[in-house]
Amino acid sequence: MILHAGAFNWTYTLGVGLTDPWANGATAVLYNGPRDVTVWPMLMEKFRATLFAAVPGLYRQILKYNDLRAFDLSRLRHGLTAGEALGTALLEQWRTTTGKELYEALGMSECSTYISSSPSVAVRPGSSGKPQQGRCVVALPVEGGEEPLPPGETGLLAVHRSDPGLMLGYWNRADEEELVYRGEWFIGGDLAHFDADGYLIYHGRNDDMMNAMGYRVSPLEVEHCLSKHPAVAEVAVTEMAVREGIRVIAAFVVPRDPDEPDGLDAAPLLAYAHEHLAAYKCPREILFTDSLPRTANGKIRRRDLAWK
Repeated sequence: MILHAGAFNWTYTLGVGLTDPWANGATAVLYNGPRDVTVWPMLMEKFRATLFAAVPGLYRQILKYNDLRAFDLSRLRHGLTAGEALGTALLEQWRTTTGKELYEALGMSECSTYISSSPSVAVRPGSSGKPQQGRCVVALPVEGGEEPLPPGETGLLAVHRSDPGLMLGYWNRADEEELVYRGEWFIGGDLAHFDADGYLIYHGRNDDMMNAMGYRVSPLEVEHCLSKHPAVAEVAVTEMAVREGIRVIAAFVVPRDPDEPDGLDAAPLLAYAHEHLAAYKCPREILFTDSLPRTANGKIRRRDLAWK
């Protein structure tokens, strides 16, 4: 039995939360009541859920606002997550608290989920997993060409036209299809590279990339680094204008404990970034906030950060 926390305006919910369990003769439970983070462990216990699916942000809230030891989650096999990158600290907190694994997936509306970890593909922190069986997924050069990049080189994620899960086309928008195909490859705009073992390392949307000192910098790489600092509960990174013509990398941080002496001190975070990142990738500004702007499905809205 799968319990999915997403909304139906998202293909992740429609596919993973409804059609996938139905196709396998399983039960689907979907909740459409008032938003309340305390409802999820109660539903897991009441319906004896074996799988639970949500975005990483909701897992973080569940752990923060619930004592999961008070609920019987013995039937839960593991959790599923997608929609944004799963931070290493959150993964470890979930494992420690529940004793369950948390499997991440990467997908898009045109192809559903196509990269994932699973009981047969071991979790590698910082990676969404590997291409699923039967999928043909590569990284292509950003500047053009159809020759897949070797392991370690970052490019645009591309899915072959022959992929059984790929869309047939855009409904009444045939003119837009020319923009997303490069020869036999569908390109959705995500940046990533594959490591030597075939695991995918996601770098975010191509249009989310920042420009620092002439270098392209992925906000996810900076977020992944800062999320490991013990004072950080959540973090999102984007470019921010500090004066006309000058933009810098800024990190918006939700502190783990604002009442701690270092809870709202930017200096330790900046020092930590410089220890683990190249100088041009380090944020110039650290701004503390109570929460991060998110879509209805829990994804961070980076473009709204500079206006918080």
